[in-house]
Amino acid sequence: MRLSHIIGIIAGAVILLSVTTLILIKKPKKLKADRFMASWKELQCYCKDKSTWPNAVLQADKLFDAALKKRKLKGKTMGARMVSAQRLLSDNDAVWSAHNLAKKITKDATYNLKESDVKAALMGFRQALKDIGAFPAATVEQEKKQV
Repeated sequence: MRLSHIIGIIAGAVILLSVTTLILIKKPKKLKADRFMASWKELQCYCKDKSTWPNAVLQADKLFDAALKKRKLKGKTMGARMVSAQRLLSDNDAVWSAHNLAKKITKDATYNLKESDVKAALMGFRQALKDIGAFPAATVEQEKKQV
């Protein structure tokens, strides 16, 4: 074998290894659904008392942002990551409304929440978490059968 053939083979191997590495780095991570489900069950405890409703919305917002980060969606802010996730979400408007409610709560600790607003926000976050794969597939299938 000639030296030029050996160099060509080595160069090809390096290129193949580089492309494979880039693909694996960009590939979205599979989310550990059990952890997200456990966190969701914890935040549901905040729904029992009206005084802790803001905590439920804020925790759901944080949980959704954590899921977006784990999926490696692009963006420096949560809003930018949500824009990147738009194609994955079945009800984009509900998620944005929920996120905006969380931002209002953060800015104004005395913000007066209505039960319907809290329910809508939590349902929006819950659906978004399902859409991006943060909840176990079995749970999603069971809920479809119940409806």
